[in-house]
Amino acid sequence: MLVLLPPSEGKAAGGSGAPLKPQSLSLPGLAPARAAVLEELVELCAGDELKAREVLGLSEGLRGEVAKNAALRSAPARPAGEIYTGVLYDALGLADLPPAARELAERSLLVFSGLWGAVRIGDRIPSYRCSMGVKLPGLGALGAYWRGPMAEVMPQAAAAASAGSAGGGLVLDLRSAAYGAAWKPKGELAGRTATVRVLHAQVVDGVEKRSVVSHFNKATKGRLVRDLLITGSAPASPAELVTALRDLGYVVEAEAPAKAGKAWSLDVVVSQIH
Repeated sequence: MLVLLPPSEGKAAGGSGAPLKPQSLSLPGLAPARAAVLEELVELCAGDELKAREVLGLSEGLRGEVAKNAALRSAPARPAGEIYTGVLYDALGLADLPPAARELAERSLLVFSGLWGAVRIGDRIPSYRCSMGVKLPGLGALGAYWRGPMAEVMPQAAAAASAGSAGGGLVLDLRSAAYGAAWKPKGELAGRTATVRVLHAQVVDGVEKRSVVSHFNKATKGRLVRDLLITGSAPASPAELVTALRDLGYVVEAEAPAKAGKAWSLDVVVSQIH
């Protein structure tokens, strides 16, 4: 099973660890692209602060993020699973996973990033600010920039994560649209990919109404990944994922693709998050 996650907008401070070692990051095929983005981002943020804030979409209150980016090469690094914070990662609770679940998380989870392309939770990175929606002056829109490098490395990453799984293994895609633009599974791989939408169900005047609410969406995605990891679930296909989630108590409505080579769409319906 390979689980694709978005990063968090906010990130924990880097602490006091050793600085980034780019050669140590997973998915080494992304190294040249990472180096190019890092070089331009550092150069941008070491120059005109107003221009950097405009490019990165940062308010006056976030001007400190520019200086942080300018120092990325020397900034302390820590595991990506500790850098990314926010609702999804709070619900996922990587820090207190049991050992077996933590080991599965390190093999299965990939966090997409405007700066790094994608990293595993054990990869040591500095705290940074650069979303996939950023358009750098030289490299252009990062969502488009990453498509070529990702197309080269992601099929291999999916194959490695699912080695030994009957049918090739599941890809569980929990990314937001901006990060999904950087890589879309194709062909046979798309057919064993499942995307998840979380719907908040409320009864209004006796009628159930459903809506997409950011908090419920992020928290539920984090919680269901945690539950899969703790139970050691290894669904090999979207259909097996539906069964696994229902066994865990989730209300799941699944739509199989009408054509071969298309991803499955799953709706997880929630009324309350505890």
